Amino acid sequence: MNLSLDARTFHDLLAEPTAVETFSAAAGCPLVIIEVSDGSAARWLIDLDITELPAVVVAVVPDPVWLPIRAARAVDVVLTEDADAAAPFTAPRNGPGAATAAIGEALAACPVAGTALALLLRSSAGMPVSAALIAESATYSALQDGAEFKRWRSAHPRRRPEAGIDRVLIERFFGELVITLARPGRRNAVDWRMRDALISALAMAVAEPKLHVSLRGSGPDFCAGGDLDEFGSRPDPAQAHLIRLTRSPARLLHRLANRTTAYLHGHCLGAGIELPAFAARVVAAEDTRLALPEIRLGLIPGAGGTVSLSRRIGRWRTAYLALTGETLDAGQALAWGLVDEIGPQAAMQ
Repeated sequence: MNLSLDARTFHDLLAEPTAVETFSAAAGCPLVIIEVSDGSAARWLIDLDITELPAVVVAVVPDPVWLPIRAARAVDVVLTEDADAAAPFTAPRNGPGAATAAIGEALAACPVAGTALALLLRSSAGMPVSAALIAESATYSALQDGAEFKRWRSAHPRRRPEAGIDRVLIERFFGELVITLARPGRRNAVDWRMRDALISALAMAVAEPKLHVSLRGSGPDFCAGGDLDEFGSRPDPAQAHLIRLTRSPARLLHRLANRTTAYLHGHCLGAGIELPAFAARVVAAEDTRLALPEIRLGLIPGAGGTVSLSRRIGRWRTAYLALTGETLDAGQALAWGLVDEIGPQAAMQ
């Protein structure tokens, strides 16, 4: 069951001591849609605290001027029909109605993962990056032991592992370290071998403060995300959480951010945008397509995306991308600030 309310009704219901039971994915209400009809309605959202509310809250605002940023803090996604609206607003290509339907479908299939994402983005927005990465990993690990992910895993048999080939190429040109993801046969999907090779390359750059880092991908796609065949392969999610913190490309990319440029092309899914988003400069080819598909697997972005994307485009648009699964083209990513420049295709590889 999803609820559609006006802002004042939501305000009044949220004041009730049982609000977290009324608005809860655990109680069958993973989505609350707030209709903001005018500026006076929006004032009912100001100073509301939804930090612990276990449901996704979406505001539909025809005119962005009606919703000040103080009121936007009381929701997870802000939808408008105004394509020129600045962050945190999102103007879906097919309108707010289609977007709320897409979010509703995602939450109907995976209400726990979707709600966990919203709770994490709210709480980690003001955290230091290191703490936010820990919170993301803990949430991701918990979901790996959940029914939604297990259902997806059982429906997607693992393929036979590839032979032990080099996953990352490292080249050095004067003061530049070029790190290239080199698994084109699997669209540069990140498995544990690639992760460890990437960590070794990034650690080399950390050790030499004058090195500039260029992050690239070979083949038609920069990176199609994490290797799905490895998802859930570790029997102990709690142990996997500690390993994820120990072997974290995201942590190293954050340390190297100010001297890293990521060059994107083709599909950049999941980790394929979560990791490069840490870089201070992201250049995308015109064919670049970006998406966060994890919610439909019963998971959340787990390669640092709730941290890197939210610090580039805000938690509202990050939640929108993850909950709708929408694919952004290079132009939209540039308009949002998810990439910094659109460059020629030939320069990306």
